[in-house]
Amino acid sequence: MIEKRDYSHYQPLRGVLVGVEIKGQKTPLQEYLDELKFLSITYNVHTIKVFTQKLDKPDPATFIGKGKAEEIKKFIDEQPVDVIIFDDELSPVQQRNLEKLFQKKVMDRTMLILEIFVQRAKTSYAKTQVQLAQYEYLLPRLTGMWTHLERQRGGTGTRGGAGEKEIETDRRIIKNKITQLKKQLQEIDKQMFVQRKNRSQLVRVALVGYTNVGKSTLMNLLSKSKVFVENKLFATLDTTTRKVILDTTPFLLSDTVGFIRKLPHQLVESFKSTLDEAREADILLHVVDVSHPSFEEHIKVVNQTLAEIGAGDKTTILVFNKIDLYQIKHEQFLRSHSLMEEDNLPSVEELKKSWMNKIHQPVVFISAEKKINIQELRNLIKQKVEEIYHQRYPYISSFLELN
Repeated sequence: MIEKRDYSHYQPLRGVLVGVEIKGQKTPLQEYLDELKFLSITYNVHTIKVFTQKLDKPDPATFIGKGKAEEIKKFIDEQPVDVIIFDDELSPVQQRNLEKLFQKKVMDRTMLILEIFVQRAKTSYAKTQVQLAQYEYLLPRLTGMWTHLERQRGGTGTRGGAGEKEIETDRRIIKNKITQLKKQLQEIDKQMFVQRKNRSQLVRVALVGYTNVGKSTLMNLLSKSKVFVENKLFATLDTTTRKVILDTTPFLLSDTVGFIRKLPHQLVESFKSTLDEAREADILLHVVDVSHPSFEEHIKVVNQTLAEIGAGDKTTILVFNKIDLYQIKHEQFLRSHSLMEEDNLPSVEELKKSWMNKIHQPVVFISAEKKINIQELRNLIKQKVEEIYHQRYPYISSFLELN
């Protein structure tokens, strides 16, 4: 029923994005919409129009207000549109009502991310995790899939027709499938736990960070391996682990799935075992795209997620990546702004001083793409790994004995 779909060879879908700013929202709506647009590109959707609205609270029937819904309806009636994508999670009722009104496919941010995960899942483990998340998302939305149901009920208001029976049958099938997938994941989790336990004598380092910050590029650089890299969100879903030796100091380096704002709870739940690499690591390399305007917000999202999975107190090295792009942005800023203006974009050196003064953990500024300051990062990793080896094996004089 749920299978991987590759849309890379198809014409992009024409999409409309819808964002709502709820009263008291701290993050600017435009930041969410920029990310939604990037998610849409990853899913092969070309955005032709963006609609926004400010609300005290979402409308329980359609999420957006009646006037805005009519405005969107008018727009999509006048030109070809394939899909309408909402930045927030819609309830099953809201999604049904919107699809009935627009007569088009309506997706919310959760469904969009799930569909991207379907495209990106490579191993049977990742596919099983994504399938579980999809079925859990689909279960409460079954009624909306039966567009003929209202016609079957007629005007009598009676229930229990063929459509109702079909839904109940599907609900049972999906519940059974969810139970089956959870059992499969439990079995795989046991196997992976044994594998992790067997390699536990080596110090374990995990790359974590927001999606598309350059973790896989850094993984390739440090481990001299070839992990898939692409300038799209969630380029890889599977945890990749490689043995790395810096001078004579060995350790295991793992790449993990990227985090994102408003990450669907179904995916957090399904991917808990993948996140075990972060939870059970000795050292975390928290990679940050310093050239992104919202990088500080990204740091908070990652730290919150790490805290949720019980990895918030790990030894962490904060790795600010893409300083080459940040430097270009700084130079462009200097050319377009006067020194008298209140707006300011600090230089790389000012940024370094600021972050080294405000946090109590190692910080390093690099460019994985341009290989800038990589030796400084290697030295820092080596130092932290050796500290753990000294604590764990105080009587071993040479790390070569662990190699």
